[in-house]
Amino acid sequence: MSGAQTSNSANSRLPELMVYAVNGIVPVVDPSTFVHPTAVLIGDVIVGPNCFIGPNASLRGDFGRIVVGAGVNIQDSCCVHGSCNDTIVGDDAHIGHGAVIHACELKRNVLIGINSTIMDLAEIGESAIVTANAFVKIGDKVAPRTLVGGIPAKFIKELSEQDLVKKVNGTSVYHQLVGRCHETMTACEPLAAEEPGRQRMTFAESGLYTGVE
Repeated sequence: MSGAQTSNSANSRLPELMVYAVNGIVPVVDPSTFVHPTAVLIGDVIVGPNCFIGPNASLRGDFGRIVVGAGVNIQDSCCVHGSCNDTIVGDDAHIGHGAVIHACELKRNVLIGINSTIMDLAEIGESAIVTANAFVKIGDKVAPRTLVGGIPAKFIKELSEQDLVKKVNGTSVYHQLVGRCHETMTACEPLAAEEPGRQRMTFAESGLYTGVE
């Protein structure tokens, strides 16, 4: 078998993870991190603590090394890949659904919008935000605490303290989700019909989970 099955942080309610070694190099995942069973990790991938790796995300380290820092969320259907250059994702980076991160460096606390593409040798500065559907060209440098967007991505504005607080709050929701997934996510069969008095999850204004009612 070409892949190696590995524990999903001792959550026996979920299928085992499948990870793949390349040239004898096996992915590394901190036990506190949650990796959805449909995500794929290949080769020289190092994922730090308290991260969320979402459904169908692909982290493919078969050329350059991929290093994911602490508290990062890489959401559904993202693609992280390298060339001869390492791909570095700094602590508390927030990578929206369907983004492509290719042989570049994301500094601490960045936000990459849904379906954006960050190309080779680009650098996204600390606490910068890239809007949804943006394209950051090869070698481009995005200044810290700025907002960029468009195709190709261009400067839009300096980020305010309020902007940065919203970003941090959004990332905190995913920090909490790591624990929720470890503690409660389970594989199951769907119900044939909605049950009477069906409960629903509740959330604070911040987006943090508060319970079920």
